Parts: sequence; C-alpha cells; structure tokens
Amino acid sequence: MKDAGRAHGSHVNDIDLTEDAILGGRIRVRQPVSGYRVNADTLLLAAAVEAPPCVRLMEAGCGVGAAMIAVLARSANTTIVGIERDQNIAALARENVALNAMSARVEIVTGDALSRDANWGVFDGVFANPPFDNEGEGRAPAVARRHAYIAEEPIDRWVAALADRLTGGAALTLIHRAAKLPDILAALEGRLGGIEILPVRPRADAPAKRVLVRARKGSRAPLRLLRGLDLHDASGAKYTPETDAILRGEAVIDWT
Repeated sequence: MKDAGRAHGSHVNDIDLTEDAILGGRIRVRQPVSGYRVNADTLLLAAAVEAPPCVRLMEAGCGVGAAMIAVLARSANTTIVGIERDQNIAALARENVALNAMSARVEIVTGDALSRDANWGVFDGVFANPPFDNEGEGRAPAVARRHAYIAEEPIDRWVAALADRLTGGAALTLIHRAAKLPDILAALEGRLGGIEILPVRPRADAPAKRVLVRARKGSRAPLRLLRGLDLHDASGAKYTPETDAILRGEAVIDWT
C-alpha cells in the first residue's frame, strides 16, 4: 500500500526496487518491484502492536522492515530486533532503517525467527505477519512472492517458538486469514492466554477476511471478541475514516 508517489526505480543485488512513502508520508521504504510489498496488512499489524515507551520488541520475519519502522514512528525510545532469513531482504531492511534515521533503535538479524537455539533473549512483545497459506491452498503465488505467502511451518510452530520469546505479561500479536483462526486458537491453547480477536472486514456487511490476534504470556483472562474494523464503506472513499487514519499513522488499533 502506497500513500504517495513512487520514486525512481533502483536496484540492489540485482533486485529492482522502488522507494515509496507510506504511513501518510511519515516514513519511506525501499522494496522490491516483484515480491511481497508493503500493504494494508503490514500497517494494520504495526498499528495493533502494544508499544509503550522504552520497551524491547521483536518482529519475526520482518521483511523490508516497514512494520517495525511504523511501530517506532509512534513509540519513543522503543527498540526492536527484526529477524529475517532472506539475506538480500535483511540487507534492504537495514537500508530502510537507516533511511528513516532509526539505526540506533533497530537490530536486523539474518536468521530463522523460529529458531529455539538463537540467543536473542526475551522481549516485551513479539509481532508477526506469517505466511498465510499451506502448500496447495488457494492460487499459487508468483515465484518471487512464494516465501511470503506459502508457509513452510504450521502456525502451531510459529506460536510455540514466539511464545518462548515473551517476558511475563508480554503480548504476541499476529495478523492472519480469518479462516485460519481455529488453527491459531488451537496453537495458543496452553501457551498464551488473554486472547483478543479483532476481525477485519472488507465492508460492514461482509464476513471478515483477516483477523488480528493478541495473546499474553501468563494471562488467565477470558477470550475477547472485539467489534472489529471495516476497511471500506458505501461512501466511495478508498477507506473508511477509521481505517484511513490507521493507515496514515494518525491512529492505532482500538483493542477496547
């Protein structure tokens, strides 16, 4: 999702790139022309992350770094460790962090975010936009987007690995397909509690296609199903005022 015009194309390591203004022009991101690009899911996830000042967060599978940069743009003195296994994309994430003058607050690690052996420690919050589909589900993505769309590991493994990275009381925040909610809830059972589910609907009269899910280490609070968010309405505007404010960085997801 782009909020402003595209800069002249460039390339790094033989990857053709564009430089785009997002979050209402608050940040700029260089990203591949082909492959997974920053979109509404990226910014909705960023807006859903609990990020009070002076906490240390982790993004699992940070891609080009747009979500974590968007989090840092609204949270003073917060630091983030971004984990990305693709070396070229991790290098691009580092460039984007520098481009937005956030190098002192971010560490990009090239590695497997699900590794149990890595010595990254624990965090005050973890967030992720994992691959949505299993092999053979839906329409096959283009080769350049395959790693971002096709899951090599089940959501259960994502939740198990990332739950271990949380300090007590800290939250794991995910965005995923609404159809995968039963799998997510099964993965959370016995690991994290205080589950909150925020449906994301294309329109008020349409079923949700996405869900934002938040759950906490050590919480015994009951599950909460929230009102949710409608992306579009009948006015003809690109987004509802509520969604537009979130995507422009003027508001965050309301978990109340």
